[in-house]
Formats: sequence, C-alpha cells, structure tokens
Amino acid sequence: MWENKTQSVPQRIVSLTQPHIRPIVRGKAGKPIEFGAKLSVSCVDNYVFLDKISLENFNESCHLKEQVEKYKETFGYYPESVHVDKIYRTRENKNWCKERGIRISGPKLGRPPKNVSEEEKKQAHSDECFRNTIEGKFGQAKRRFSLNLVMTKLPEISITSIAITFLVVNLSKLLRQFLSLFLSLFTNNRTGELIKPPFINFDYTLNNFYVLKLIDLSENSWSKVA
Repeated sequence: MWENKTQSVPQRIVSLTQPHIRPIVRGKAGKPIEFGAKLSVSCVDNYVFLDKISLENFNESCHLKEQVEKYKETFGYYPESVHVDKIYRTRENKNWCKERGIRISGPKLGRPPKNVSEEEKKQAHSDECFRNTIEGKFGQAKRRFSLNLVMTKLPEISITSIAITFLVVNLSKLLRQFLSLFLSLFTNNRTGELIKPPFINFDYTLNNFYVLKLIDLSENSWSKVA
C-alpha cells in the first residue's frame, strides 16, 4: 500500500488464525465493517432456506431470480409475492417478477407519489411486517444457536457449521409443529376445549407438512427437508 499509494489490497489477510476471512463494508451504525461469511437466505412458512453462502463479498440482488426459480422447483409454482430488502428492488428484478405475475414488495422506482392511498399504506405496512420474519430468523440463529460465534479455522468447516445452524433452526420449527400435531389430537381447534378421540381433527397441521413437502403422502414416507 505504501509503495503503490493505495488504500486497500485485494484478498488481504485480516486474521492469522482465519486467513479466509474478508472484511465486508456494511455501513451500519457502530459496525461499519463486519467480518465473516455472507449469506443469502429465504424464508417460506417460517422455514429457512440457505440459498447462497460465500466468504467473499457479493451483490445479493443478482441472486433473486435464482432463489425464485428454486422456489418453483421445490413447490411447483411461483410465489404470489416476494418480500425483499431495498437492495433487491432493482428495475431488472421488478420487471422479471412482473413478467411472471409475482408482486415484489416495496415502493415503485422513481419519484415517490404525492398522494398515497390508505390501501397502499396498509399493503406496505403488511409487507414490511411480513418481511421481518427473516430478520427474526437471523436473530434466533444468533441468540439461540450461536450463529455469531463461529470460530472454526478452516473455510469448509465454517460453511458446514453455518449450514448446520440453519438446519437446527428448521428442526426446532418442525419439533414445535409435531408438538402442535400431538396436542391437536386432544384439543378442538375451534373451541379450544378437550375432546374425545372420535372427534379428532388435525387436517390443518398435517396439510402444512404436505405443502412444505416435509411429508410425502403418496408414498407414505419422509421427503428431504432441505
């Protein structure tokens, strides 16, 4: 840097014990630069899908199409809407989603309109609340499953550790659904009262398993979760 009069060096080492770590500029208050892997994650019905993980910095907006196509490959159809951060709301992504009948959250590009209807305000608020789910998953992974304490020395082990963390997050959700399914054997979903076995009704919980492809009813066997 002194000889070439530059301010940075590509692929520079910032940690002797973890030489694969790279600084990533985030611009957050108190944490302008973060160190570690960068993730591109999607959330469907509170289940987390780790779409991309890299030890180098990358522009996550370029992977929106790939994530939506993976959704179609998994569930057989495109999602009705995609709730994304501001960086994903590029003109290219908006046009691509519009061609496939997918509503992308967030305001339109360009100058904001002077008059916004109450329906649009309600929709924007609903979209933002819905998008908070993925932020909550990151917080859960950090607080309860030590996602922010990955101290492994090799890059392959670091990636595996992060992937296992999100696997445990999904297993935790699955365990709660199994508990709900068990309790539904003895509880009336409409009245909340204890009922007798002949009046068992747990179609709602079982249908959730089938939609997420956690249960394959046609073959009466378990499908792969991730």
